[in-house]
Amino acid sequence: MSDFTPPMPGRKRNTARIEQMIRVDHAGEYGAVAIYRGQRAVFGKLPHKARIADQLEEMEADEQHHLDAFDGLIMEHKARPTVLAPIWNIAGQALGAGTALMGEKAAHACTEAVETVIEAHYAGQVEELREMGEDELATLFDKFREEEVAHRDLAVEEGAREAAAYPLLSRFIQTGCKVVIKIAERI
Repeated sequence: MSDFTPPMPGRKRNTARIEQMIRVDHAGEYGAVAIYRGQRAVFGKLPHKARIADQLEEMEADEQHHLDAFDGLIMEHKARPTVLAPIWNIAGQALGAGTALMGEKAAHACTEAVETVIEAHYAGQVEELREMGEDELATLFDKFREEEVAHRDLAVEEGAREAAAYPLLSRFIQTGCKVVIKIAERI
């Protein structure tokens, strides 16, 4: 009798797919930083909005940490970043400022909508990476996913779902996020 154990079924390492994930997530974190900057540009100038400005600053710092990690992954994996980063920056800041101008609950609704899409996106990537045997990368992505969930949960606690026209606003932002993900996968 042999001690041979056949390999577990699953996907083999797919370098092109890993590079694509890194590009998309790098673009997403870049956009998230821009959204929080846009929101802070509005709330940060209003002394009576210091509480939300502080919350946004903390979340932005988390996103900046993620972005810094993806900057390193871009280099390490020789992945091509999206060429649309300048557009994501403008669009992110506009979305952030626009929702902030609509009020605190709308700003939180923006966070909740974005993080809902990103949490599911990261969860799918973590599963895919684990199937490829890329446990180290999967663990990092899962850590970031958990931080995004914390942002989403805070936004819900702060009244995101009480924002004016919440269903429409949330659906619009979630759809935009999904479109941006598809674009960043290719460009």
